[in-house]
Amino acid sequence: MTEPAPALPANRRREVLRQSLSIGAATGAYGISFGALSVAAGLSILQTQALSALLFSGGSQFAVVSILGAGGSGAAAVATSSLLGIRNGLYGLRTSRLLGAFGLRRLVAAQVTIDESTAMAITQPEPAAQRLGFWVTGGAVYVFWNLMTLVGAFVGDALGDPRRYGLDAAASAAFLALLWPRLRSGDARATAVLAAFLALVTSPVLPAGVPVIVAALAAVAVGLRRSGHHVPPLEGVDGSLPGSDPTP
Repeated sequence: MTEPAPALPANRRREVLRQSLSIGAATGAYGISFGALSVAAGLSILQTQALSALLFSGGSQFAVVSILGAGGSGAAAVATSSLLGIRNGLYGLRTSRLLGAFGLRRLVAAQVTIDESTAMAITQPEPAAQRLGFWVTGGAVYVFWNLMTLVGAFVGDALGDPRRYGLDAAASAAFLALLWPRLRSGDARATAVLAAFLALVTSPVLPAGVPVIVAALAAVAVGLRRSGHHVPPLEGVDGSLPGSDPTP
């Protein structure tokens, strides 16, 4: 039977709480733009709020309203949103080991497994801080994001025709703003370039939303290319086989 993790000192607990709540407030504030863009795309306030409460994934939500606002089908919006949400499932593989949650807590953990809660959890050195950071960050982002979505939906509904303010193009701009900080590695940049090329080529001939799905294949192409060029060495740097003891 595993022993419970030691409790956090008071100063460390305050530090983790301060970081988590700061991330929650800063990230949640961006929900006001989603609320405004969603009603501008033709969704009702109730539909907008349901997306934030149930889907709760910024990139996926912006993709939905962007495709629907451009006249795409619901199937294309759902497919694109699901592809973007795959990363949250991968996060769950990592965070499930840190949290040890079961039953209802596991379902709640799955709902708040997002970029921010995962990052906050895995960067903490102590197991207790990992769990505290995950739950507080995820909960704070959820509350602030949904509150700001509601505010943005009412504000956007009061604005009237979104084309008067250029909001018909704002969803794409917001989505790019979420994407830009992630283009740090060479693989990420290569994926983005290939995805943009595929979207530009297919946009004139495919219905709205479908080019986004086609562009998602760029990640598959880059991943296959990377795996094909990776050949694990048969020997270590000292000539020993992997896993063998190099010492005589």
